[in-house]
Amino acid sequence: MNASAEVTAEVTELPESRVKITASVPPGEVDRALERAATQYAREMRFPGFRKGKVPPQLVLQRLGREAVMEEALREGLPTWYERAIFASKISPVGDPELDMPDAPAEGEPLEFTIEIGVRPTAKLGDYKGLEVGKPEPEVPGEQIDAEVDRMRESLAGLNAVERAAAEGDFVLIDYAGEIDGEAFEGGTSSDYLLELGSGQLIEGFEDALMGAEAGEERKAEVTFPEEYHAEHLAGKPAVFTVTVKEVREKTLPDLDDDFAADNSDFDTLEELRADIEHRLEHAAEHQAEHAFRDAALDAAIENATVEVPDDIVKARATEVWERVERQLQAQGMNPEMYLQIQGKTREEMIEESSDEAAKGLRREAVLAAIADAEEIEVSEEELLEALQPPAGQKGKPEKLLKRLRADGRDAMLVEELRINKAAELVVDSAEPIEMDRAEAREKLWTPEEESGEGGDPGSSELWTPGDD
Repeated sequence: MNASAEVTAEVTELPESRVKITASVPPGEVDRALERAATQYAREMRFPGFRKGKVPPQLVLQRLGREAVMEEALREGLPTWYERAIFASKISPVGDPELDMPDAPAEGEPLEFTIEIGVRPTAKLGDYKGLEVGKPEPEVPGEQIDAEVDRMRESLAGLNAVERAAAEGDFVLIDYAGEIDGEAFEGGTSSDYLLELGSGQLIEGFEDALMGAEAGEERKAEVTFPEEYHAEHLAGKPAVFTVTVKEVREKTLPDLDDDFAADNSDFDTLEELRADIEHRLEHAAEHQAEHAFRDAALDAAIENATVEVPDDIVKARATEVWERVERQLQAQGMNPEMYLQIQGKTREEMIEESSDEAAKGLRREAVLAAIADAEEIEVSEEELLEALQPPAGQKGKPEKLLKRLRADGRDAMLVEELRINKAAELVVDSAEPIEMDRAEAREKLWTPEEESGEGGDPGSSELWTPGDD
């Protein structure tokens, strides 16, 4: 049994990576919640002999009855007690809980309630140290440097008006007005719209209708909105746009010479500019190679372990991921429903699409947590304080924050996160990099029994490689 801020929690394991938590809130904590609720009621009550808001809590209890005030105390206190019970249980919860609402306890008795909730799966470890893992060799081919230079030229291209027919790659300045069944519709008109022909910016068929048009010419574009169009009232409907071409503009790229480098960078020559681009691309390639090696090492440790992840837990984690996305969208001022319309998908489809990634994340967490336990990884006070350091330019004292976390029992979450991070570093730091060709060849190894289709005893068959007799 564990305790957090006076709330105790007893954990019973259930099948399918679920647990039942029996939580107990001591009588003193319940009484304090009851008094807070009575004080809240007192602010609105009028009682002979007392000013509004000054009625003693005991009189409130007498007037309203303990049961009525306790109902408010539970409503206010339960979220905090639930959180403390989770912290006290030292579990890693996944998904929404099933909470058994408690009855009001008798005076002097503790409040008891139960929680059923999914938890991170457990893992049976295989090999995880000294793994031989393929590491890509960072390469920057000349074509990649050329492409970067071309992107730079494109960003500096000029647009010059020309007196000729528009062709693919040209820009046209247009006014347009659309109609459906002879009626104008919302969002169907625009003025001074600059469109690159061949870019695919607008509905299929719109740009084709403007090929060969000249300045001053009017064209008709007959199109059909896609069935999955984000504006549902337009989806699948045919429309006719009247388009006036006001200007045809030709894109002009700057000459690629030393003047280009001098005018648009900190370098005097094109050779120096290309050398700088190569250096930056090499740095990025090295970073990507390290990241790929890290992922491969962790994936190998996970592959060597045995982890069963129930479907319900995967769905719960995938739902959590989408709910985080929803909060991020709202923080950016975007309505999640509008985002779904733009994507042409339902909430359920978005959750389903993230299921594979959710399952992989759960397996990784389970394996790393098991490694942290096996290696008896601990987190020092200094590491906790370092993790709580505020970002540059922001104020905050890690010591005070850590003290607050400990007061509520929330420091356990931070400790677990850091233990998992240290377990990941242990796996990666101990891994031995090998050439990618060698790593890929290992994946293709096979046994003669598999080739012939004979089962045999998988536990006794030796791995066969070309050259073995």
